[in-house]
Amino acid sequence: MSKSDLLLSTSGAAVCCDPGSQVRLPSGVAGPIACCAPLSQEPLSPEQADQVAPLLKALADPVRLRLMSLVASHPGGEACVCDLAGEFDLSQPTISHHLKVLHDSGLLDREKRGVWVYYRAHTQALASLGALIGYPAP
Repeated sequence: MSKSDLLLSTSGAAVCCDPGSQVRLPSGVAGPIACCAPLSQEPLSPEQADQVAPLLKALADPVRLRLMSLVASHPGGEACVCDLAGEFDLSQPTISHHLKVLHDSGLLDREKRGVWVYYRAHTQALASLGALIGYPAP
């Protein structure tokens, strides 16, 4: 059983995720992947909440939420700061800071090309957040 197949139970013991009912969320760039059932199925453990909260916190800022949307919907699915700066009344270093926060939380991937850094939405993280928060229709 790999780390990506683990779910921390409330007792702290590792149990296997049921792939059909679990949602995978990155706990950070270098950390393991945490599995969480949708909020409507079972409550999050304190450990799971600790892993999900930084993702939600990163998106809780209006500038970062817009940046995430702009990067995800940009032609080709990626954008650099030079593509995004005109959308905000903010300096390039401030936009870069917000992009770094999104990257550090695991929501954006980045690749340096020459002097520019290109950002791409980590689509699995977005899909997992959507599934975690989603509420099934009655």
